[in-house]
Amino acid sequence: MSQYFYVVVTGLQNNLQYRFNYLTRTLFSFIPLFAMLSLWRTIYASRGHHGGENGFTEAQMIFYYLLVAVVDVLTAVNEDDWQIAADIREGNISQFLLKPVDYLWYRLSLFLAGRLAFIAVAAIPLLVFISCYRAYFLAPPDLGVFSLVLVSLLLTALLQFFISYAMAMLAFWLLEISTLIFILYAFEYLASGHLFPLDVLPPGLKQVLFLTPFPYQLYFPIQIYMGKIAGVDLWRGLAVQLGWVLLAYQFARFMWRRGIRKYSAFGG
Repeated sequence: MSQYFYVVVTGLQNNLQYRFNYLTRTLFSFIPLFAMLSLWRTIYASRGHHGGENGFTEAQMIFYYLLVAVVDVLTAVNEDDWQIAADIREGNISQFLLKPVDYLWYRLSLFLAGRLAFIAVAAIPLLVFISCYRAYFLAPPDLGVFSLVLVSLLLTALLQFFISYAMAMLAFWLLEISTLIFILYAFEYLASGHLFPLDVLPPGLKQVLFLTPFPYQLYFPIQIYMGKIAGVDLWRGLAVQLGWVLLAYQFARFMWRRGIRKYSAFGG
């Protein structure tokens, strides 16, 4: 494991060289969030009340988007899939076939380094953003719930990474995968609850989405933090989330094995 720890340290040092880019990306990411907050406040004001709207009060809706910003900073995959696809196209993965280094764990180490660097840079603007709406931000009800939120966030980050890794493996077969990645991200943006809480959708459609991994990439940990899911449903949800992580991991491994077989067959 020492070699992967070295990868994390080196990756952290390299990523911090781009701290201005991280800061710029963080600041611009708040623009759509401000827009969504303004939109929902207008909706609630136009209806002349601040009460429930699809199970959310106005305060809860604002709190939801604040948590979206936090979860994004902690778990989002930024450019890992592009970098993996570039490694495949440029033949850089050949070195991993000759060394005792597992490429998936190597990339996961770089993902961790990238998240740590991004959090270090984004922490201050994120805190400023939250402070603007501090009246709506609530602490978790107790330490037990907070612990389960952390577990769910870890599973969320792993799920996002393994799905992105598996998608990047398509570079073994396709010269350009950017269109497919954009399609996946667009669907994730809607189905994960990033654009709006899934509660605003018809109940049938919401149930269908929960048959996919996407709600577990953002919506589910937020629901735990807000106390909208508890008891048996919470533990069942965590078990399903863990199941999707394991399935995504196995799928990522499968795509690597098939891709390397093709890569070697063509003299990679």
